Amino acid sequence: MKITVVGLGLIGGCMALDLRKAGFADRLAGVDLHEANGRRAVELGLVDAIEPEDKALSEADVVILAIPVNTMNALLPQVLDVIKKGALVIDTGSTKSMICRSVSNHENRSQFVASHPIAGTENSGPDAAFPGLFQGMTNIICEREKSSEESLALAGKLFNTLGMKTIFMDPDEHDKHVAYVSHLSHVSAFLLGQTVLDIEKDEKNIFNLAGSGLASTVRLAKSSPDMWAPIFEQNAEYLGQALAEYIMHLQRFHYQLMKRNTKELYRVMKEANKIRKVLDGLNMETTKVV
Repeated sequence: MKITVVGLGLIGGCMALDLRKAGFADRLAGVDLHEANGRRAVELGLVDAIEPEDKALSEADVVILAIPVNTMNALLPQVLDVIKKGALVIDTGSTKSMICRSVSNHENRSQFVASHPIAGTENSGPDAAFPGLFQGMTNIICEREKSSEESLALAGKLFNTLGMKTIFMDPDEHDKHVAYVSHLSHVSAFLLGQTVLDIEKDEKNIFNLAGSGLASTVRLAKSSPDMWAPIFEQNAEYLGQALAEYIMHLQRFHYQLMKRNTKELYRVMKEANKIRKVLDGLNMETTKVV
């Protein structure tokens, strides 16, 4: 089996590493817009070779699209134009509605499985790839009714090989939920980082005073704007709703803080502590694709 990975950054690279280790593919081909990334991916053993796009796509049994979501919308229909019969195309995009709409009427739509493996770090590029990123993580498949049984079976085998558990969602439902549990946290990290930088012009003070709290909270601010700006744009409606609610809570907290209402601040924080129980007890009902 030949797998072509388009986009050799963190997600594409980690997938390639784990699929190679598991013996899932006989050959791993890479495609990347940046020549330096391609060369580095070969040096690191992520893929066997960088191939011309037409060859890499038309000969592949599986095509993994691990590229920014705005590029995905443009490229996905072209990929479905050239793949061979029976080949599988999966994406890894953090938004799903616009991606699904981009190929809703394509004649090869059944060969596409709209996926979102929920995993990652704040790092990017081929050197960020490492084995085991997806182990125990959740994968979301949208519009499974539009994918063929053969495509779903092969996609399920691939995600099971990566160690993921798969659930199914409607694309709009997916985008609404990830706006709250993923995209909002990234916005918060970016803007907290900007706020600290604006106030603490002397970076030495930041390094001297910053503890684990700041480091863990703004970790996501190191994420790639090339990836996240298109995600925010494509999920602007749901992310906007999430931001409006978040801002409302911030404004209420600010009001009570200025009133020195410690009792109310304590109540708000105590209420927020309930997230610990939710996270610790999280046991989403999942099913593996077979």
